[in-house]
Amino acid sequence: MPRVLIVGSANVDFTVALPRLPRAGETVSEGTLLVARGGKGANQAVAARRLGGEVRLIACVGDDASGREVKTALAGEGIAVEAIATTSSAATGTALIVVDAEGRNQIAVAPGANRALTPADVDARAADFAWAEVVVCSLEVELGCARRAFEHARRHGALTILNPAPLPDRGLDFLDLADYVTPNESEAARLTSLPVQDADSAAKAAAAIRALGAMRVIVTLGAAGALADGPEGRVHAPAPRVTAVDTTGAGDAFNGALAVALAERRSLGAALAFANTAAALACTKRGAQPSMPVRAEVERSLARSS
Repeated sequence: MPRVLIVGSANVDFTVALPRLPRAGETVSEGTLLVARGGKGANQAVAARRLGGEVRLIACVGDDASGREVKTALAGEGIAVEAIATTSSAATGTALIVVDAEGRNQIAVAPGANRALTPADVDARAADFAWAEVVVCSLEVELGCARRAFEHARRHGALTILNPAPLPDRGLDFLDLADYVTPNESEAARLTSLPVQDADSAAKAAAAIRALGAMRVIVTLGAAGALADGPEGRVHAPAPRVTAVDTTGAGDAFNGALAVALAERRSLGAALAFANTAAALACTKRGAQPSMPVRAEVERSLARSS
């Protein structure tokens, strides 16, 4: 099995589906509520596990009912949770999500216990980095944790994937530790101060991010797929067409799937097709972790499109 180590957040998500997104100061009623688990790290771990990876997660939750529920649910997915720390200093991370009829969302996050994960917690899991083939980090935890994780990964020869979300205002100074950087359109635009609207503009942004130190850059473009640029050249992989119900977690599905595909030594084009398909399927269901597809679903969709 592909061995994937995730370093990131674990949250509880409260999602309200509405006819449309509220404007500033406006209340929109007649919504429906879904309470589920989320957080970029935990979402990516669930995605990778359901797609066939052996997965370990380094994270932190609160010493509360939500934290215990998160750990129990992740363990139920078959994810190793021994590296999920518990803190009494903060509540388990919480996300408030609003989704409109077209699947677009607005998200507000109280990171809580996610910010309590420390570089020392990462250091304590050295054996996990020696075990991993691919290490994935996102940025809902302290930046020092992501940097330290990639330093460990480099020492042990693991591939590294940096999902720069949410992108900090001060930017990033460890892009050179990432084998793959996977911004979406807005993150790529903020990293480079270049507009990103299509594959051509994404290619320019990807080249600019590589100039900042990243070895390979994959700009995710939603329904337009993904654009990759690296030493091997440039690849634009389209995404399958789906009817989007909720785009929450689609980027996490992409990154979890990419990790599995790279650990399986797929070519970049094949890895992008696998990840695009997983992300598209995640948009067809509500919620983050509830929407993560299983491997059979992705393979059926790929077979239909081939």
